[in-house]
Amino acid sequence: MINPDYNKEMYSRAGRYVNQPTGYMAFYPSVLPPEPPVKVEGTLQALLSDADRALGRLDGSITTLPNPDLFVMMYVRKEAVLSSQIEGTQSSLQDLLAAEANVLSDTTPRDVNEVINYVKAMNYGLARLKDLPVSVRLIREIHAILLENVRGHHATPGELRQNQNWIGPSGCSLAEATFVPPPPNIVPEALGQWEKFLHSDYELPALIKIGLAHAQFETIHPFLDGNGRLGRLLITFLLTERGALQKPVLYLSHYFKRHRQVYYDLLQNIRDNGDWESWLAFFLRGVAEVSTEAAQTARKILQLRESHRLAITDHLGRAAGNGHKVLEHLYEHPVISVQDVQEITGTTYVAANQLVQRFVELGILGEITGYARNRRFRYEPYIALFWDNDGDKS
Repeated sequence: MINPDYNKEMYSRAGRYVNQPTGYMAFYPSVLPPEPPVKVEGTLQALLSDADRALGRLDGSITTLPNPDLFVMMYVRKEAVLSSQIEGTQSSLQDLLAAEANVLSDTTPRDVNEVINYVKAMNYGLARLKDLPVSVRLIREIHAILLENVRGHHATPGELRQNQNWIGPSGCSLAEATFVPPPPNIVPEALGQWEKFLHSDYELPALIKIGLAHAQFETIHPFLDGNGRLGRLLITFLLTERGALQKPVLYLSHYFKRHRQVYYDLLQNIRDNGDWESWLAFFLRGVAEVSTEAAQTARKILQLRESHRLAITDHLGRAAGNGHKVLEHLYEHPVISVQDVQEITGTTYVAANQLVQRFVELGILGEITGYARNRRFRYEPYIALFWDNDGDKS
């Protein structure tokens, strides 16, 4: 069993704290679902209904986009940036896009590779879901990609931890920790029970089950590093696997970042007091709020695309056909060079350069390097739609 050495004084509905031989208290989680069961009624029922409706509207907004897959990558990048920032990275969306286009400078944050890995991990996981359900095997594969050659790469990427970890202020000791997850010998069984819950036939609404699963994963904290980012990735994987969302266009880390301390406090409140309901209420509010924002972004994308298609048709004359090809390319790769345009259109370098200059004149592209040669241009109006609503333009 996961919960030996029962100690009534240290017990909560979510599990119990157990004294360890060296004197600290580690948490042993109870299996899911909670007992007594979560009652989806009253306020929680209303929040669940709001979240379900908002997700439905988001799905509908995405399906109205021509070739939705073109636009998914920006939502994925947004989630990667925000989730990584919660863990202390400084890289912004602009830094990520520049790095992807090999536009690097002395001011490029060194941690941009962590965000690039997050994008790789999400894309890998989403593709892998076609053959493998969300499982311990899948999260180990994703974890290996997440930590490849970046901060934490020494922490056995893809392998469950063999040492005790802990959560607390920077530099704190194990004895001073805010929270100590289960000892490493408990982790495999705890994760096995977690996986069983994911694929059980308990009659729980999908969003409730996903909210429970995320919190439990963060409590188990099965890796030495990367648990927060991986736990937030799992929300996206579970939403798409369960059919709650057709495309990965929900950047819930935006909400978690905005309410970071509340996010941490509510997770700890589960462990200390067994209060799953307060966490689930917070989680459902986040799903509704961010779904609404993402749906608004989808509508703005559609309006922007139509506006720029019209501008290209009206102002580019015989070059309009090639202009439309470039515009569609920009929705997936919003940083571009003249050489890229030459390849997309199959024209001469001179013609490609002229087309880029027309895009600049129309306000579609802006030059970002300041170079005379090897210049890069950014689809600024599109990128601006994904800037952080709190004003930090991440």
